[in-house]
Amino acid sequence: MVRLVQIIIALGGVLILLTVAAGVILYVVSDGRPVNFVQKEITRLRLMGQQAALNRPIGSDDRPVRFTVNPGETPPIVARNLFNASLITDPELFVDYAFVHGLDVRMEAGVYFPRQTMTIPQIALMLTDSRSSSIPFRILDGWRIEEVAAAIDRSGLFGFTGEEFLTYVGPGAPVDPAFAQQVGLPPGASLEGFLFPDTYDLPPQITAAGLRDYLLELFLEKVGPQVIADAQAQGLSLYEVVTLASITERESVHPEENPQIAGVYRNRLKIGMKLDADPTVQYGIGFQDGTWWPQISQFDYTNAVSDYNTYLIPGLPPGPIANPGLSAILGVVYPEESDYLYFRAACDGSHYHRFARTFEEHLANGC
Repeated sequence: MVRLVQIIIALGGVLILLTVAAGVILYVVSDGRPVNFVQKEITRLRLMGQQAALNRPIGSDDRPVRFTVNPGETPPIVARNLFNASLITDPELFVDYAFVHGLDVRMEAGVYFPRQTMTIPQIALMLTDSRSSSIPFRILDGWRIEEVAAAIDRSGLFGFTGEEFLTYVGPGAPVDPAFAQQVGLPPGASLEGFLFPDTYDLPPQITAAGLRDYLLELFLEKVGPQVIADAQAQGLSLYEVVTLASITERESVHPEENPQIAGVYRNRLKIGMKLDADPTVQYGIGFQDGTWWPQISQFDYTNAVSDYNTYLIPGLPPGPIANPGLSAILGVVYPEESDYLYFRAACDGSHYHRFARTFEEHLANGC
């Protein structure tokens, strides 16, 4: 009996030693977090049967969705918000995956643009680096400010609406006095014409005012001081240049024609001839038949009454009718010298124009 007791005591001691050794090993392997290690391994085993669900996107819509991780939000809160945004189907699966792969402690507050076509592993990894997020945005040559606002709404990625943006660029909006003085902007005028057309990758935190300022800064950078000085030497303010460039932009299809078209308009202004520009009529009419640039007829030339209709008023309209690209602006400041006073679309469908010196030649160029 004594012998049996001794054996039991000895086995108990070995068991204690083994338990202590196992505990030490577990402590070392887990970097001092044994409970977390065990939980992670159990979760890892559970995920082994979830590979199909992990790698199955929620949908086929490849458009990016604006998604914000706010400071202090835990992985379960983030997962619930992803679920509510229709970006994942299983919040618990997302939390488990992030936990097992250590992404839960790497998530950063910020704005992201995931897609429904992304899987849980892809989204979880994305949410660890907010620096890579940006808003792709494009402004086309010849857009009105309202069309820029509509593009903001179509994007769905901005933290503000197109209507809010218009309050910063429309008539009466606050404008930096230094900018207004540099371009010759009249008091109360909108910033039509100065939202520089280009393709942008914008920071996700950008505000409506920030977008305005960014576009205006780029406008001045692209135009450059030499162009402004050369325009002033010709007796033109930058505001007048942009006004005529906006008309030129809307008339031309091929940028290489901008100097010719601008030259025709400058010739007309020089002799006091009305510009008779169709786009100014369209601008005065505004949104009609689903577009800001409706089809017009000869009836509209004299019946579409507005301060912008250059068939009715001489000289330049009150301001730009669109946001011209750099090519149109340069065409106005450096026009092609000629004695042309007329132009019309060529009859071959090329969208190039035929130019004429007299009205008779202009009629002869008709189709």
